[in-house]
Amino acid sequence: MRLIQLQGPEGRRVGIAQDAAIRLLGEVESIYALALSALDSGIGLAKAAADRAAGEVLDYDEIYAGAGPWRVLPAIDHPVESSRCQISGTGLSHLRSAANRDAMHAAGTVTDSMRMYQWGVEGGRPAAGTPGVSPEWFYKGTGGNLRAHNQPLDVPPFAEDGGEEPEIAGVYIIDAQGAPRRIGMAAGNEFSDHLFEKRNYLYLASSKLRNCALGPELAIDPDFSLVHGEVAIERGGETIWRKTIQSGESAMCHSLANLEHHHFKFEAHRRPGDLHVHFFGADAFSFGEGIRLAGGDVMQVRWDGFGRPLRNTLRVAAGKDELVAVRAV
Repeated sequence: MRLIQLQGPEGRRVGIAQDAAIRLLGEVESIYALALSALDSGIGLAKAAADRAAGEVLDYDEIYAGAGPWRVLPAIDHPVESSRCQISGTGLSHLRSAANRDAMHAAGTVTDSMRMYQWGVEGGRPAAGTPGVSPEWFYKGTGGNLRAHNQPLDVPPFAEDGGEEPEIAGVYIIDAQGAPRRIGMAAGNEFSDHLFEKRNYLYLASSKLRNCALGPELAIDPDFSLVHGEVAIERGGETIWRKTIQSGESAMCHSLANLEHHHFKFEAHRRPGDLHVHFFGADAFSFGEGIRLAGGDVMQVRWDGFGRPLRNTLRVAAGKDELVAVRAV
């Protein structure tokens, strides 16, 4: 089952994506609320959605194209308080990603990036019930940085670049007892400033503090063993770059359980009611092949089994980098 969140003439709705149609759910306005209801009732999320499936059906083709009165929302969000949604990710989980990072920072020796990837190969798949080696981890901000299908991703005036990172993201809610519960997974564009990062790998942390996109559909309990997909860049209506990609546990050097453990081992990441969006790493991106995106370029990410492709336009902010002055109270 794949769920979708919409904003319409009379407010928010949740629906089940069914090929060319979206079947709306009754009495629920967000996937967050649906997940809380499922937890309270002790039933699975898919059943909670099926039980609320109403007779009202919308034309998915029209909505996906951005026509008509409905628009797609991110595949998950906190409907009231965006700061209760934390966005983070894991890097160096795919060989090609590590190779791209290594090429950015190599200086004739084995880089820290390749060392960390090798640690994952050697210790990222521990025996069941035991923690393995810690992966790279980065923070991308709160839910205010989430964008939906058809929304632009911004290059701010202080940034040097903006580039796609086609990934799959896990979506989690922390239950009333403080335990993380996986809601589902979605296609994502993690989006980073690769040119800034290339100056020095210690700039990685701030290069990640950018918009990112999720959706349009949230897959409930998808097959994450090996997922095939495709990423493409369009410019002026023509595809200038395209790449087949893959993700999933067999494509990564860490198991899903190990990635989840190392994110949720921190007590601050287990606050009841919080949402978490965690990107699992990229297999390839255009910057690694010498492509630099320009304003107006369209980034498309598609994963088999995760619904329709996620499309976002690159938007370069006008103006110059202005000093942010701080004054005493």
